[in-house]
Amino acid sequence: MTDLDKLLAKDAIRDLAAHYMRGQDRLDAELQMATFWPDSTTDYGIFEGSGPDFVRFAQALLVEHIANQHLIGQHLIEFDGDDPDVAYGEVYFYAFHRIIDDGVPTDMTICGRYIDRYERRAGEWRFAHRSEVNDWARKEPAADAFMQTDLAAALIGRHDMQDRSYDRTWLKNA
Repeated sequence: MTDLDKLLAKDAIRDLAAHYMRGQDRLDAELQMATFWPDSTTDYGIFEGSGPDFVRFAQALLVEHIANQHLIGQHLIEFDGDDPDVAYGEVYFYAFHRIIDDGVPTDMTICGRYIDRYERRAGEWRFAHRSEVNDWARKEPAADAFMQTDLAAALIGRHDMQDRSYDRTWLKNA
């Protein structure tokens, strides 16, 4: 595998991780589903099974949330020395979830890492295995009431596919 091949593969794998997160945050099941091979496996501790089954589980869970935002940190990608179509990764994440807990808007933050195996098939990289390792978490009452006052005129993101990021017609003409 040449250095250029490695750079192109790493870029495709980083896009894969971004599509996975966008699929979660915008409740875009089709986009998130496309990041896993049909025969992929997962282990999140709270869920163990196929990649497609995890997507169905996660989408059903996250639809109950008011908002989600997953941030990706450093992303280490290493290629299998014996097979150029296999790579391994560790991706740090910071996940924010706005939920209702006992009737109270609550912010839940979970931070950790994804431990991945990627496989390239017919020129396309997808997850062959994904595990989530949580390093720390916290829950606290929501504290952003100023968004209703000081930031009332600000554009606010949506927790679905009606989010402005999907509106290419608007962006093209903005």
